[in-house]
Amino acid sequence: MGMIGRGAIAKGRTMNIYHIWCDLREGVDDLEFADAVQAYLGALEEDGVLEGFRLTRRKLGLGHPALGEFHVQLEFTDLAQLDEAFGNVARRTDPIESFHFAVNSKVRNFVAALYRDFPDEVRESGEERF
Repeated sequence: MGMIGRGAIAKGRTMNIYHIWCDLREGVDDLEFADAVQAYLGALEEDGVLEGFRLTRRKLGLGHPALGEFHVQLEFTDLAQLDEAFGNVARRTDPIESFHFAVNSKVRNFVAALYRDFPDEVRESGEERF
């Protein structure tokens, strides 16, 4: 069972990366969670509003204690695509709502952040004035 989406992670393009850290609720099976993530994010990827994703799990207890055991990375070409994905989920209609609930109902201690690849593709050097 591969938890890497088909998209940008393998393509090497500059991306905006939405990071999610979480723990599982008591009694939730880890493989059920992984399957739910695959179904949910795979559907967004198929809809073209997500370029790629990855699900990872903390290893050997190494990591900041404020961050969860699981880490999900969602890759978007730009903020417009991210906004489109959020719009699809915010509608709260099936089938995406069922996929979203299947993941969201399994987690606790949700933490999120938005990062970007650096340097950006549009970044030029030599004319900066600091």
